[in-house]
Amino acid sequence: MHIRIVLPAYNEEDSLPPLLSKINDAFNLYKWDASVLVVNDGSKDNTLSVAQNFKADIPISVLDIQPNSGLANAINSGMRKAIEGLKDTDIVVTLDADDSQNPFLIQRMAQQVAEGSDLVIASRYQPGARIKGLKRSRTFFSWAAGFLFRILVGFEGIKDYTCGFRAYRVDMLKKTIKVYGDKFITQKGFGCMVEVLLKVAGQSATMNEIPMILRYDLKQGESKMDVQRTMKQTLKLLLDYKTGKLKP
Repeated sequence: MHIRIVLPAYNEEDSLPPLLSKINDAFNLYKWDASVLVVNDGSKDNTLSVAQNFKADIPISVLDIQPNSGLANAINSGMRKAIEGLKDTDIVVTLDADDSQNPFLIQRMAQQVAEGSDLVIASRYQPGARIKGLKRSRTFFSWAAGFLFRILVGFEGIKDYTCGFRAYRVDMLKKTIKVYGDKFITQKGFGCMVEVLLKVAGQSATMNEIPMILRYDLKQGESKMDVQRTMKQTLKLLLDYKTGKLKP
């Protein structure tokens, strides 16, 4: 089972080195068959150079997107690139590049996939999860979005609909991309993570969660999320899902 870790990165020259170091430590500790794909989304700092020159035991490749096109395009391009050459039983992991999410959790996520899950989410709302250093506006948005989706959608076992730290079984990811084609991701910005979840779930995916300690206090710089815009996108996605507009 190969694990390909996709890191969409925009201006993360300070956060990327400690994150890649942790990934490399986990790679050596757990003896993974794994690789990293850094998706540089037109960064204006030294993110590209940092990714290209970082010395590690785990293989690191870079997908350079120019100019900056936003998270949705980085996730879309990164996922499509990541599945190339992988077997159906392999895993694609998406992980924020700001060092706020612990890559050591990938071991437990991979175990869940091996046990039968098609998608595993590192959740902020399962028992044992913690959130440190996140602004109240972001915390409220995430909670409110999760509450709405649990009430109106209610996927079994899922509480965190917006977190991007996920492990996808490759055959389910390939199936979803094939079904939707160019419309796999249509949203702009952070709303794309909800869109991907809804579309994967629509393929009768078995989904699960593990608790995560979100360390936003380790993040360098300000958040790139526009909370109001993302909330509007999320509400529209919810409406589209309920009215059947997300169907291929």
